[in-house]
Amino acid sequence: MRKLALHWQILIGMILGILFGLAMTFVEGGASFVADWIKPLGTIFVKLLKLIAVPLIIASLVKGISDLKDISKFKNIGLRTILIYIGTTVIAITVGLVLVNVVQPGNGISEETIAKLTETYANSGGVQSKIAEASKQKASGPLQFVVDMVPDNAMQAMSNNKAMLQVIFFTIFLGISMLLIGEKKSKPLKKFFDSLNEVVLKMVDLIMLTAPYAVFALLANVVVSSNDPDLLLALLKYALTVVGGLLLLVVFYMILISVFVKKNPFWFLQQISPAQLLAFSTSSSAATLPVTMERVEEHVGVDKEVSSFVLPVGATINMDGTSLYQAVAAVFIAQALSFDLTFGDQLTIILTALLASIGSAAVPGAGMVMLVIVLESVGFPADKLAIGLALIFAVDRPLDMCRTVINVTGDATVSTLVAKSVGKLGKPHPKNWDDHYDEVK
Repeated sequence: MRKLALHWQILIGMILGILFGLAMTFVEGGASFVADWIKPLGTIFVKLLKLIAVPLIIASLVKGISDLKDISKFKNIGLRTILIYIGTTVIAITVGLVLVNVVQPGNGISEETIAKLTETYANSGGVQSKIAEASKQKASGPLQFVVDMVPDNAMQAMSNNKAMLQVIFFTIFLGISMLLIGEKKSKPLKKFFDSLNEVVLKMVDLIMLTAPYAVFALLANVVVSSNDPDLLLALLKYALTVVGGLLLLVVFYMILISVFVKKNPFWFLQQISPAQLLAFSTSSSAATLPVTMERVEEHVGVDKEVSSFVLPVGATINMDGTSLYQAVAAVFIAQALSFDLTFGDQLTIILTALLASIGSAAVPGAGMVMLVIVLESVGFPADKLAIGLALIFAVDRPLDMCRTVINVTGDATVSTLVAKSVGKLGKPHPKNWDDHYDEVK
């Protein structure tokens, strides 16, 4: 009997998790049971993915750079990557602004709903912590994100998943230095990183064996801990506007894949679907990164020289889904609270959201911190910031899951585009966890 494809296994796990979570909401003590006995399975899975993220970036990026043999090739890949990421982010923000101005979801929110949302969330720890973090980021200088990219302790950077840009900086520095000392002297170190890369990729395969069970646990916990359904319904128009914009971005990506890469877009989506489903379950581009790299390299055919740079950078600075959400959320809040935005203000939103996406961490909830920065850039009253965030806090978690899928899809799309443009897109070569099992039996 043919084994069920991984993306179908994960999808079944997600559906069963949602149904189980819904069933447990009607059982007395069900939420506690899920939190105590089901949620830990999902938490362990996410921790395992984060555990191998840094070793995978280091091994993969060093291997990719050292295989180049020519630093000018790396410069070519790097420049194309940054320009395409900036381009897709600007398009994402623009799509969000056009959609929210056409639909105007904020005009349908009643005063009663605003009052209820304010009472429920405005003084919550989640909202206040986002405002405090945004103030901290805004107080830093314009080049602070460049300063933050350079670590003063490589080991300390490697021990912190939030310091991904520092790890990338150190690894690129190491890889280029290996090229400059010549192939003969760098050969022992290169062999070590080549071997480490294979081992970490095998760890990805082993972790993915548990993915269907993990997403079951993650989705069951999301459902039982969801907010007041009446408030969710009140924000349905806003949520649908965000989701509609995200779907338009997927269409845009697939046009790029079809026109420039000359690949079937449905085939492409099928190859990266396990990474997309995990992004939805974990709400974290960084946690999904090992799986995204494995799918893009082995199942799409992107050369490691490209994927090892483009994907880690993308997981850190490319947040198309999050940027679109910020554009929609900022205008929605302004509409609901009767704060007029001029055309100039909306241009400011595009620029600020672009810059904020570069300096934001690839972790759940980072989007709301960026949103505060965007709102403050257009002169939104400081005393209404908490109320503004409270308006969207109820649906932030499910929308965070959706926009992370787009972030990951954007990363995979850009890596494929860059690979095609530099002649580094080959035939897929998928590997299985038990490829060498006979050798150790």
